[in-house]
Amino acid sequence: MTLLLETQGLLKHFGGLLVTNQCNLTIIPGEIHALIGPNGAGKTTLIRQLSGALAPDRGRIFFNSVDITHLPMHRRAQRGLTQTFQITNIFPRHTVLENLVLSVQAATGHSYRFWQPRRREQELFARAAAVGEQIGLRTHLDTVANALSHGVQRQLEIGLALGCRPKLLLLDEPLAGMGLEESANMIELIRTINHSVTILLVEHDMDAVFQLADRISVLVYGEIIATGAPAEIRENRAVQQAYLG
Repeated sequence: MTLLLETQGLLKHFGGLLVTNQCNLTIIPGEIHALIGPNGAGKTTLIRQLSGALAPDRGRIFFNSVDITHLPMHRRAQRGLTQTFQITNIFPRHTVLENLVLSVQAATGHSYRFWQPRRREQELFARAAAVGEQIGLRTHLDTVANALSHGVQRQLEIGLALGCRPKLLLLDEPLAGMGLEESANMIELIRTINHSVTILLVEHDMDAVFQLADRISVLVYGEIIATGAPAEIRENRAVQQAYLG
């Protein structure tokens, strides 16, 4: 089986607290893989180790069969591994289009300089507008980001990640704080972008998880206790006792 991402024995302490314990996780190209578990299970700590925001104390991370364990976050992003965060992280005083242009510019290495062909600038804005279309914000391109609703700001944050042309997108609780309509829109957006990018989803909304996920891994007290298809996870007694009830 070809793997896009694989971890081997990831372990992380904070003082005497063991937060991730021998975590072995595999991500298959094209899938939506959900990571679930109770509060304090270590999900965000594991995601931060994958993105490069946090270094593991032990273990290895492979992306496209290359060991990236010691690569910094920006180098992982350049290789196609990007993350969104629990707390919305956008440029609030810029328009939607300007936000997306900054993302595309970072990914392409484009830099505004005198005496460069105007075509390059046009290509940059065209790519940013295409990402805006992809995330459903075509009619909001000229809107200042801090004027958007919470749900639409979350869509924009996903757009910033997509502007970097990721192969694997780490979504950390994308539905947090949303109402029913916004949640439904986000679920549909995740389905749509999965046509072009593999997704690792951390989410507490189990209805959304079971609608979206191809496979689910369950993290409890820092250990992955089960991985499988949604039906397998629903019927797993250890998962029921530890999390699903």
